[in-house]
Amino acid sequence: MGYMLLKRVMALQRERRRSLLHRERRRRRQALAPGVADDDESISSVEKRKGSSYQQDDNPHSGKMMKYSGPDLPEEIWQHIHSFMPMRDTACAACLSSAFLYSWRNRSQLSFSIETMGIVESTTDFIRRIDHIMNKHSGIGLKALTIEFRSFFSAKARSYLERWLQIAVTPKTEEVSLVMSSVKGKVCYDFPCTLLSDGSGSSIRVLDLYCCSFHPTAELGCFQSLTRLNLQNVRITGDELVCVLSTSFALERLKLGSCHQIEHMKIPSVLQQLTYVDVHACWRLRVIENKAPNLHTLHISGQDYHHPLQLSFGESSLVKNLTMGFSFVRYHACTELPSIFPNLESLTIRLIGSTSMVSNTFLHLKHLRITLFALTPSFPSYDYSSLVSFFDACPSLDTFIMDVRAKHPKDDSIFVNPSDLWHLPEHRHDNLQNVRILGFCSAKSLVDLTYHIIKNTSVECLTLDTSNLFRCSSGKIRRCFRMSEDDLVESSKALLAIRTYIEGEVPSTVKLNVVEPCSRCYVIEPFTVK
Repeated sequence: MGYMLLKRVMALQRERRRSLLHRERRRRRQALAPGVADDDESISSVEKRKGSSYQQDDNPHSGKMMKYSGPDLPEEIWQHIHSFMPMRDTACAACLSSAFLYSWRNRSQLSFSIETMGIVESTTDFIRRIDHIMNKHSGIGLKALTIEFRSFFSAKARSYLERWLQIAVTPKTEEVSLVMSSVKGKVCYDFPCTLLSDGSGSSIRVLDLYCCSFHPTAELGCFQSLTRLNLQNVRITGDELVCVLSTSFALERLKLGSCHQIEHMKIPSVLQQLTYVDVHACWRLRVIENKAPNLHTLHISGQDYHHPLQLSFGESSLVKNLTMGFSFVRYHACTELPSIFPNLESLTIRLIGSTSMVSNTFLHLKHLRITLFALTPSFPSYDYSSLVSFFDACPSLDTFIMDVRAKHPKDDSIFVNPSDLWHLPEHRHDNLQNVRILGFCSAKSLVDLTYHIIKNTSVECLTLDTSNLFRCSSGKIRRCFRMSEDDLVESSKALLAIRTYIEGEVPSTVKLNVVEPCSRCYVIEPFTVK
């Protein structure tokens, strides 16, 4: 939008220059003719009435010469227009006029990365380009700074980064995002917390730090404007994190990833606005203690599979959306979730190994997604039919999605042992309307579960996907994610199981969607029972 507006203004500028030249030629032609004074006066009066930006300047060849002084727009408007343009386009526009140059040197957002800077030959080249821009920038009005070093980060960049931050971080700065990388496997940059003292951190709304050390103290001051905090691969302890959280009264979103020094994570009650917490791969984390009253979305994944994670959320937890990884489900099972999170409406869990029965009730749960993994292909087969206990425990369940990532033994196929089918107890689940099974296979217990869903629910749409998750038909990739020969054979078995045991049982009121492997990328040989 800003770029198009700039093009329109530049076109208007060219048109005015052409008009200027036309008038000047006309004035010269009429210089010896009578009535020229009247014409000049009329033109001058029109210019004055219209508030023209044309001015007269001395010219050695023709006496007085009209000169265009640029579009008559306030500097704030130009800066606003340029803020919508890519940084490289704004830098190019700075060569066209002094107004654009001023806007460039006072740009409110600076973002340095491979995407914004184009081809970069080396770390030295990357640093040199940023340093040139930062030295020319006035520092006035800069609200957002993003630097994505990634592989270009080095020990040499540390001293430069310190100086750039001193220019960028002011009491008016709103966003700071730094993406570094480790040097020889070690975090080698210590974020200078002193830059955030004396009120400089009070205006920051967004703070994103990747691959550095961050050691705030209680004396650092208040982060009263901070709404989003994202720390990835950052060396920070639980006590240091509390120093930030205890003064971030406006915080709404908190993301922690690979912060391995945190063992006890405390979320204080002063975070009245906090609604979203995402914790990923913090391997030493053992306790999450939450007192924030309005937290409604919690994602925990990638934790140490061999150690339990203790959750303390109080009896009045308002968490409605929950995603849990392997470690919690392994040690606490699903039986504890209803008591810890009594108001859940959406639950996503990842399971490894045998599924556990659910005895307690999720009174408000409407959306359930279960991903089933196996550590090795020889892992014991799942009893998919045990997932019926989730239906019994979720009387309000509307949508059920199961993602099967585990391979099942060949002797577990329904074509090997088709006896004792349809053994599940009949119990109605009338609120369940949408079911999707991704990675549908010919496992006997999975066919049994599908039959139970058809016969004992009010399902309106049933999707059985025998392909992989990444298809070229989605438009995001050119070719489907590779399926092995065994996967293709299993997919053919699953299609035959659907035709033999499922399709004939589906009522006319149910829309059945069967997704096969992409015919463009794979040739599926029909499976026949020997």
